[in-house]
Amino acid sequence: MILIHDVEAFTPDPAGQMDILLAGKRIERMAPRIPISRDLAEVIPGDGLLAVPGLVDGHVHIAGGGGEGGYGSRTPELALSDAIRGGVTTVVGCLGTDGVTRSLSVLLAKAYALEEEGLSTFILTGSYGVPLVTLTGSLERDLLLVEKVIGAGEIAISDHRSSQPTFEELARIAADAHRGGILSGKAGVLNVHLGNGPAGLSLLMRLVEETELPVTQFLPTHVNRNARLFESGIAWAKRGGWVDLTTSNVPAFFASGSVKPSAGLKRMLEAGVDPSRITFTSDGQGSLPDYDEAGRLLGLDVGRVDSLLAEVRDSVLVEGVPMAAALGVATRNPARALGLRRKGVLAEGVDADLVLLRKEDLSVDTVIARGRVLMRAGRVEVKGTFES
Repeated sequence: MILIHDVEAFTPDPAGQMDILLAGKRIERMAPRIPISRDLAEVIPGDGLLAVPGLVDGHVHIAGGGGEGGYGSRTPELALSDAIRGGVTTVVGCLGTDGVTRSLSVLLAKAYALEEEGLSTFILTGSYGVPLVTLTGSLERDLLLVEKVIGAGEIAISDHRSSQPTFEELARIAADAHRGGILSGKAGVLNVHLGNGPAGLSLLMRLVEETELPVTQFLPTHVNRNARLFESGIAWAKRGGWVDLTTSNVPAFFASGSVKPSAGLKRMLEAGVDPSRITFTSDGQGSLPDYDEAGRLLGLDVGRVDSLLAEVRDSVLVEGVPMAAALGVATRNPARALGLRRKGVLAEGVDADLVLLRKEDLSVDTVIARGRVLMRAGRVEVKGTFES
């Protein structure tokens, strides 16, 4: 057992000074004072620290991605310590542009590997393209028969790299995901990549208006890609939909009008968006290409998982967003969107995933995932199998 003693807790809502007792892989008890023999539990003092839920990163290319500048530009797999340093304890893996050399079987194997190393992992079936690539021959079968599959995506629209799916094709995929989610007890959410194309969110708007599919069936990502798309995202969220802001932005994107997630969160809150509808994801290990208007590649960068906490931190320290709202976009909100009922909160009975942040700068001090200390006092204690 581990007792975190006298720490200021955010669940992500403010909970005041707490003792938090971890037993095995779950949070056993939270109370202002928990009397327990120090012989029975390891004690971690909470002085100068904040206890927050482990971050949930719902969009990570855990097996690598890219290749958009040729074979030599394929991005590397996620290293365990990169997630730990960023306070991320749960990742959802996905494929991107490449659904051929980056296969779902490799994605699934990488998810199992990261879970063996210490994280909680799930995956999305499919990739940018339509027809959908799957593990079992259908999206619905993947959801029902493969435990780690919780949804589909990221399917690309409004992008020169997409397969230009029609209304009917996207409606069928979303319906299969919805039905598979109902039958399996999973979220069955459809993660939709939004590019710079002028259509923006219009296809998703039409799907919600002309079918019986709920607006929460879709998780549009990269909504902060440009100012026009961002404003459409505000309207989408006010209809009750999820909006996902990508934290791995590079200077070239900001120069072309991308909205910094921390500033975007503040703007959405000021516009009256329900804070529970907003999520942040890193697009970690994803290829971040910079194209000109003719679709020619100008440059390439790689997404980083630690950008997630960096934008949460900037939301609080730079933009003045309340701590609960800033934490929620990377903890409780993505967990709810993805149907991960034991993730994203601090509460009795849920998984023992939590991060201790230093009060002065919200940097990571300690990371605990499923009751196991992965980082202590700023030092990573558990590394991936082949990390030096």
